[in-house]
Amino acid sequence: MGTGNTLAVDDPGIRRHLVQNGYAWAASSYSRNYYDVRAGIEDTNALALAFNGIAAARGRPLAVPSRIYITGQSMGGHISAAAVEEETVATAIHKVKYAGAVPMCGVVGDTELFNYLAGAQLSAQALAGVSQSPLTGWPTVQAHVMGTLFTGGSSSAPTSIGLKYASVLQNLSGGPRPLFDLGLAQGRSFDTVIGVFGTDGTINGILNKNLIDTRGLRYVIDGDAAGTAALNTAALTLTAAPDANRLRTDGLRWIPKVHGQFSVPVVTLHTLGDLFVPFSMQQVYRGRAEARGNGNWLVQRAIRGITHCDFTTAEQVAAFVDMIRWERDGQKPAGDDVVTPSAVAASNYGCRFTINATGADDSAQIAGTRGAVAAARPCPP
Repeated sequence: MGTGNTLAVDDPGIRRHLVQNGYAWAASSYSRNYYDVRAGIEDTNALALAFNGIAAARGRPLAVPSRIYITGQSMGGHISAAAVEEETVATAIHKVKYAGAVPMCGVVGDTELFNYLAGAQLSAQALAGVSQSPLTGWPTVQAHVMGTLFTGGSSSAPTSIGLKYASVLQNLSGGPRPLFDLGLAQGRSFDTVIGVFGTDGTINGILNKNLIDTRGLRYVIDGDAAGTAALNTAALTLTAAPDANRLRTDGLRWIPKVHGQFSVPVVTLHTLGDLFVPFSMQQVYRGRAEARGNGNWLVQRAIRGITHCDFTTAEQVAAFVDMIRWERDGQKPAGDDVVTPSAVAASNYGCRFTINATGADDSAQIAGTRGAVAAARPCPP
């Protein structure tokens, strides 16, 4: 998700694997920046449809592909998950039927992300004694709120009230789980959360009306029933305009939905300490897929990382290879239970699919962070 007027595209983390294993791959910068998932899907689909022609025009004629897969991170994860949805296949202008998907650190709860971000702001304001201040009032109260919750404004040094807020944030973002504390103190993804406080609910103008609805949120301070009740009374409640993200007659919704209506293999990855696109997205996705009878098509994996999308290349390759084997050979891979609280809270949660070993395609930052986390919170041998 870029900003400003410059469009850019990066190589996928699994590029070396794709090239060495004979896959033809392509990536789009998308025609627009900011959180324009509609443009991301349409442009990616258009690229998939044009790929053979582009290759032929450059002297690289290729056979027509028998299968097309899609993978992406963050907003790209939203695009990957939404691209295989029945609604997308039916309403997209450029139609592509993908054979499988690997959404990583994705917004697979679609608009629930923005409700979470709003709840993170409104609960912070309420705990700091700023009552009934709208989201857009954030710049005028930011210094007071952050100073009340954190010493020096740093999430690594919570005050007594900040510890209550940390409990609220943990429960909003997926519940008690390993590495949440390291994610808050060291992962820096919470800095990005703070950076989006102050929204008007139009998602940087992608929509014309307020999308945010916090009526379904409940703020929980663990071990403090009275404080929990008081917080839920004090926090401002927002209601979305009912048609803010409606179905359209000219293609996809502006923010395409991930209803859980798909019938191809999907393997997801999500780090436990991500607070920007929180682990709760995976819980929403599982609930929707199960509600529509499609849970058997979804495999989810928790990774012991402390920030947004800090996967090793090995973890990404493993997920992609397992999705391919599932789609091609019928070998459904293993995954994690993302919804049972006791399973998610276990000290060894996320160990099964975490691969801390790094290689040539991993950044020094990933290698350093993963090494430090593995040393601080090792998995059982």
